[in-house]
Amino acid sequence: MHSNASDLLVSNASFSYTSGFTLNHINLCVPGGQMVGLLGPNGCGKTTLLKLATGVLVPSEGDVRIGGMSLKKLLRKEIARQIAVVPQELNIPFAYTVEEVVMLGRTPFLKGLAGESKRDHQIVSGVLELTGMAGFRKRYFNELSGGERQKIVLAMALAQEPVILLLDEPTSHLDISHQIEILELLRKFNREKKVTIVAAMHDLNLAALYFERLVLLGRGFIFADGSPDEVITGENIQKVFSAKVEIARHPKTFVPQIVLLPGNPSNLS
Repeated sequence: MHSNASDLLVSNASFSYTSGFTLNHINLCVPGGQMVGLLGPNGCGKTTLLKLATGVLVPSEGDVRIGGMSLKKLLRKEIARQIAVVPQELNIPFAYTVEEVVMLGRTPFLKGLAGESKRDHQIVSGVLELTGMAGFRKRYFNELSGGERQKIVLAMALAQEPVILLLDEPTSHLDISHQIEILELLRKFNREKKVTIVAAMHDLNLAALYFERLVLLGRGFIFADGSPDEVITGENIQKVFSAKVEIARHPKTFVPQIVLLPGNPSNLS
């Protein structure tokens, strides 16, 4: 099968921590240009799977490939030229301006002591425009609000010009308006640039609204993989999250939406 440069393939991959938690024989094929939401309770392995997909963790069994090439055969710099990561939190200990933080995304492309090129500065300006943060370029990163910082971290990732973008709960700790802004930006970037996007999501309803494909993890394995209709079911949610819910339809998009039920799940019938 011919591989697209932005294909992500996790093939029979396993990984164990000394704590005992194990990801077991994960098989996940994300064709180039697809936008996938990773779901599951805390501790199910979403972050671990993302770290395997970036080469930060190396599987004890199996393999991870981008564009048909095993990550094991690529240097960190080569991986960083193709995959960008947006972590849950980015701590910048120094007084960096917004522009300086976003320029860090160009690091994999800088050559020796030559410094940033005109093109590097054009790319940084472009992603600041794209994320609506051009007016913040001289502000200090650590003085921004949580939503503003998250958009700058996203801009830094986009400055890498990735073919694959991986995000670890990009909307957690943000208010509703910033959550929607971030997800609209991701969808825009996915559609216009054809970038493959995989994002671990905490909010199941937001995930169903913005991702056409959802992957639901149990503890260390893939429990369900498919469209929101196939994955967001009362039975699946009860089995994976130990929570009883009702499934409603979004009034505009008609995707499934979870309605939480009060009370102890074990006492609900």
